[in-house]
Amino acid sequence: MDFHLGDEHELVCEEARKFAERRLAPSVEELDEKQEVNFAAVKELGSLGFLGMTVPEELGGTNLGAVAYAGVMIELSKIDAGTAVAVSVQNSLVNDTIVKWGTEEQKAEVLPRLATGELMGCFSITEAGAGSDPGSLKATAVRDGDGFILNGTKNFTTNGGFADLIIAFFQTDPEKGAKGVSAFLVSSSTPGFQVGRHENKLGIRTSSTTEMVFTECRVPASALLGQENKGLNVALTTLDGGRIGIAAQAVGIAEGALDEAVKYAKERSQFGHKLADFQALQFMIADMATEIEIAKTMLYRVAWMKDSHLRHTKESAMIKLYASEMAHRVCHKALQIHGGYGFMKEFRVERLYRDQRITEIYEGTSEIQRVVIARAVLGD
Repeated sequence: MDFHLGDEHELVCEEARKFAERRLAPSVEELDEKQEVNFAAVKELGSLGFLGMTVPEELGGTNLGAVAYAGVMIELSKIDAGTAVAVSVQNSLVNDTIVKWGTEEQKAEVLPRLATGELMGCFSITEAGAGSDPGSLKATAVRDGDGFILNGTKNFTTNGGFADLIIAFFQTDPEKGAKGVSAFLVSSSTPGFQVGRHENKLGIRTSSTTEMVFTECRVPASALLGQENKGLNVALTTLDGGRIGIAAQAVGIAEGALDEAVKYAKERSQFGHKLADFQALQFMIADMATEIEIAKTMLYRVAWMKDSHLRHTKESAMIKLYASEMAHRVCHKALQIHGGYGFMKEFRVERLYRDQRITEIYEGTSEIQRVVIARAVLGD
């Protein structure tokens, strides 16, 4: 089995690494403190092709696939996980969904503009009372002549503050619960739509996370994405790919934390020796590096499965679960190696520790991943 990434993949990852060091690193701490998006950098990522990695070339994308996408996410997340998640949402939750479920007209209209970053997208499903349980959605889409009227409020929408195009989920047949959910493509310029509260978050503070408020929003029937009352299928298949992106984000954060721990251990002295000379810390770093390598290997395998059009629901859940919890352990040890300094905002490991935590929650909590895995293993 060949585990070597192709030259094209190596080049695109190297470009992402250089971009992160040049455009993200200088301002990430300041933007994290201010809770501001590096929007100029996001747009530049679009011009470089990083927002169209899952879009076919004939529709304006680079079509580099999931393996390259995972590698790019790792490199960006080492430096700025908030900006990285904007790339993840655009590629996996927005572009991928439209490629799979969109009509030819929908694809031609929006994918070329999404691939370049001319349009930014978001994926809006969570509500105050419907997180892990999409069957409990209260937002409604009611048939009205040749269109639908949308009403409801969505929570925790990544990219919500600057998205031009929203993939949003509504109940079109509330009596059917999860089997009555439909997906829609909604322009942020639609009358009756507005961005609600901007969330004040623990981590990934360079990412936009907002409420999305729909009040008597009228959209044409052509805004329906996929079949009516089949929106749950749209959501679940989309999340398979989305979990690859978040797993890659977790791996990147963990690699960044390991880099910081190694650097600090080589610089800091105690009892007349560098920290790196103490076996207890050597063992911690060995465990961190081993766990990261395990996660990265499985991550690329699952990405390869996606690129090979193999079913990967179970495997995506597995790598998202393992990588996010691995990153928790690695960031914990990295901060511990820094001692009291790790608790201070002047040290990068403090932010990485905060940024990691969300990877165990969004795109499905660790508990939901275990449900998905168990069902697949038990054959339910």
